[in-house]
Amino acid sequence: MSLSPAPVTVSVSLPCRPTVKYDILIQAGLLSTVGERLSSLHKPCRILLLTDDVVEALYADTVTASLSNAGFSVVRHVIPHGEASKSGENLLTLLEKMATEQLTRSDLLVSLGGGVVGDLGGFTAAIYQRGIPFIQIPTTLLAMVDASVGGKTAIDLKAGKNLCDAFHQPLLVICDTNCLNTLPPEIFSDGMAEVIKYAMIRDSVLFDLLKNGSPNMENMIRLCVEDKRTLVEEDETDKGVRQLLNLGHTVGHAIEVCSNFTISHGSAVAMGMVIITRAAVKSDICNGDTLAALLDLLNKYNLPTECPFTVEQLFAVAVSDKKRAGGFITLAVPYDVADTRLVTVPIDALENYIRAGLSE
Repeated sequence: MSLSPAPVTVSVSLPCRPTVKYDILIQAGLLSTVGERLSSLHKPCRILLLTDDVVEALYADTVTASLSNAGFSVVRHVIPHGEASKSGENLLTLLEKMATEQLTRSDLLVSLGGGVVGDLGGFTAAIYQRGIPFIQIPTTLLAMVDASVGGKTAIDLKAGKNLCDAFHQPLLVICDTNCLNTLPPEIFSDGMAEVIKYAMIRDSVLFDLLKNGSPNMENMIRLCVEDKRTLVEEDETDKGVRQLLNLGHTVGHAIEVCSNFTISHGSAVAMGMVIITRAAVKSDICNGDTLAALLDLLNKYNLPTECPFTVEQLFAVAVSDKKRAGGFITLAVPYDVADTRLVTVPIDALENYIRAGLSE
């Protein structure tokens, strides 16, 4: 089977770890080529294919057939869709499945699905037998532009989202843009929240594309992945500039927890970006035009801009955010469109930011 024309490819290489290099492939129709592409990177072995109950019905047979035809032996594990599956219980069940199937360190885990599947699969791969290789096959826009790239993997704890985590870079990321055709509108909008986040951080080209029309999907995903690649290569373990990617996330994660995850990640991030930007306007860090531009984009892509929770509810959760260091927390704060900067504040000041951001 021919693999041409070549997909759009973004390559990641970590200067601090020269042996870690991988590609993100972006193109329609890639699912049927997974086996051939993986065989050029890894010899035939056993594969644990992790997916959820929605994605399994849509794409798991195609991926399984492609892997089997390339000589890989595939075992499938299916979890319920939704954030609740990023749990310690599901983690242990998956680890027991891998051990029962006698997967070794020369075998692979493949995550086929959205951010939940990618996070759970990546974290499992990071800790099973001290780490096995894995590949990401994201099927949602949010996972393609954000969750599948950069090596952040995690499960949730009762105290908050992604508090049990590890950095584990994938061997390969395959983004088949045909998968976007089966997304419900609200799930597509979720992904657009992360796209808008990249534009607000420091990508004026992407911001103008979003503002002025409907950008080509492959090009839009490429721009986002390139933005993330740049930050990950400079700061893999999230101790410096990579924290810019947390724009909207400190409060956004608190919104998710307060809603018992009935508010989606993208919707929560959209609200979180509004809160921090409005607070920045009130602090004279940026002007009202920046907030207006953000609100226009969020409204254009059908994302919520008003938060249903109180200052006290959000702050009680946000103080447990993993970005906290002792009595301080680093916030990603917009100074202008495509100009977001890191600001470290005492944890008590976060409550004031939230209060300012919630009030008109």
